[in-house]
Amino acid sequence: MPEDKYSILLPTYNERENLPIIIWLIVKYMQEAKINYEVIVIDDGSPDGTLEVAKQLQKIYGENRILLRPRAAKLGLGTAYIHGIEHATGDYIIIMDADLSHHPKFIPQFIELRKQGDYDIVSGTRYKGDGGVYGWDFKRKLISRGANFLSQLLLRPNASDLTGSFRLYRKDVLKELISRCTSKGYVFQMEMIVRARQLNYTIGEVPISFVDRVYGQSKLGGSEIVQFAKNLLYLFATT
Repeated sequence: MPEDKYSILLPTYNERENLPIIIWLIVKYMQEAKINYEVIVIDDGSPDGTLEVAKQLQKIYGENRILLRPRAAKLGLGTAYIHGIEHATGDYIIIMDADLSHHPKFIPQFIELRKQGDYDIVSGTRYKGDGGVYGWDFKRKLISRGANFLSQLLLRPNASDLTGSFRLYRKDVLKELISRCTSKGYVFQMEMIVRARQLNYTIGEVPISFVDRVYGQSKLGGSEIVQFAKNLLYLFATT
């Protein structure tokens, strides 16, 4: 039976300081666990030189491990995943943030749980077991907790962390979910889990420690919060 391969999608925008660290950590933990993998960097025209840093990393780790699939401008998270999937050679897709908020040490746990339960999706959760959030102020934690509580109340998704973006998918499952999702921005991750429930896909969860970004600025603003509320009501009405 051929060995499973995992394609790690890293959408980036202004992550030149974080990218070398996250790539080093991914390589370290994947090699230690003897997992077959590739990393696909999808840079959306970062003005800070993220793509140039990625090219240097590709020289260090090899073109078979680090694939560069840049785009000309910021075109959204959903389309970044589609773009990455088109170039992915893995059987499974791992999505994570490049800003060090998602630690690659959890990836082998995702993979082990997937094998044990034969899950279609494995999601990192901040709100179960020993999962948690570190580095956020009270306001940010309150917004996140409130958003998750409302989502649980209205949508009943059978998952403890709807808005997280550290997940493992079967490739065909991810393609199907993206084709059905209409949301943009941060609500996109929430809709993915809601649609997965509709389609009876199985979901496993691994508690993770989420750490606020080390370098750069958070991309969450007031407009994203308003958009979240609108899309939450839309999903409530249509699912």
